[in-house]
Amino acid sequence: MPDLRPVGYIIGLMITALGGAMLVAVLADLSAGNANWKAMLNAALLTSMCGALVALACANSVGKSLDIRQSFVLTTFVWIVLPLFGALPFILGVPNVGFTDAYFEAMSGMTTTGTTVFVGLDDMPPGVLLWRSTLQWLGGLGIVIVALIFLPVMKVGGVQYFRSEAFDTLGKVLPRALDISRALVEIYFALTAICAITYFALGMPAFEAINHAMTTIATGGYSTSDASFAMFSGPLEYAGAFFMVAAGLPFVRYVQLVSGSAMPMFRDIQVRAYLRWTAYAIGAIVIWRMLNEDVGFETALREVAFNLTSAFSGTGYSSASIESWGTFPLVVVLVVGLIGACTASTGCSIKVFRYLVLIQAIKAQVQRIHSPARVVQVRLDGRPLDDDVINSVIALFTLFLLTFGLTAVILSLTGLGSRAALTAAWTSVGNIGPVFGPEVGPTGAVDGFSDASKWVMIVAMLLGRLELLSVLVLLLPRFWRAA
Repeated sequence: MPDLRPVGYIIGLMITALGGAMLVAVLADLSAGNANWKAMLNAALLTSMCGALVALACANSVGKSLDIRQSFVLTTFVWIVLPLFGALPFILGVPNVGFTDAYFEAMSGMTTTGTTVFVGLDDMPPGVLLWRSTLQWLGGLGIVIVALIFLPVMKVGGVQYFRSEAFDTLGKVLPRALDISRALVEIYFALTAICAITYFALGMPAFEAINHAMTTIATGGYSTSDASFAMFSGPLEYAGAFFMVAAGLPFVRYVQLVSGSAMPMFRDIQVRAYLRWTAYAIGAIVIWRMLNEDVGFETALREVAFNLTSAFSGTGYSSASIESWGTFPLVVVLVVGLIGACTASTGCSIKVFRYLVLIQAIKAQVQRIHSPARVVQVRLDGRPLDDDVINSVIALFTLFLLTFGLTAVILSLTGLGSRAALTAAWTSVGNIGPVFGPEVGPTGAVDGFSDASKWVMIVAMLLGRLELLSVLVLLLPRFWRAA
């Protein structure tokens, strides 16, 4: 049995910090003269107190480094426990919100899924709206750091690719995990600030600009309005599409970019594939709409570019009804959602890197079948790939599809129709955002879903955001046996 005190100490500190972050929402309510600041303050104090008590109880473990088993436990339980406390402002500050809905909203926020159970966002206290955005912003940054520092142990994070081209993420350029985290935080803050300034300059009110910038760069998709991004049509849609694509690129490339080395970004095979596939999908849907609808080219391009990049990056914003475009555009959106953005980004789903590995593995296998005597080395962008990387990626693909299918079946058993069950599984396991079907409310909220459906989605969101394997490994009995 692993010693969980170091894990408890770190989680306690993170809970305390989460309580401190709630004070920003308190200030938002105070500045707006909204009485809800008292509820937000109570949530902040309770959270900070609980976190401090947990940290103190485990303080005798300070100085002990985490081993690999403790790291797996920490990574999973952070995403279970923090949404638990992140739900407190919703329980205390939103009328008639029960624990299930509050925890769903917090889990959807921290995993940057973006599916919501809340309606009437336009009338909610500003502190609640800002807290939703803060949860997504914190979750987006956290998953980038996890992907770059921890997931490479499983050989499926994609960092092996960066190591193959003189960017040793854990070595030469950034020798320590602290250096990686610091560089990523700086990039994350900078992108968020630039996005907020751009939104404000294009006419978005300051409060909305800050909230939408946080959820755009986190590829989360929470909005301050039931209408989502539909109330900001025009140039803001182009800006939103640009920043969603930017958030879907590898953040390690931005570190190199600001260091004066731009070529790695342009030479990165997954960056090129991501941009190319995005352009193909946008072009296909624009042509479809031009042929089947009475719509102008600029309108079609703007709406498709925004909503397609929203699904591809896993952000989940909407500025138009995708279902009204027809079956083909909806299928394309579902497909790109299952692809996801680049590894080491805030994006969602399986990720472009793994598709590239899978494609090369399939090509190599076809060549072996055609020429059995030929020795075929699986390569990506001319560089050989280790067998353990290929096997791990294939295992992840298999597990993702099995989890997706099982989740859809279980959701259908909870009473959802086939379209709602399928897209709810798609959005949960892939952390994408929108759900389609007659059971979904007019604002896109899933408030009408049963509690059973919501809990299935909560588990699926957690599994999807932590890459499945890092959670399921905790279910192995031998994981908990003493080494």
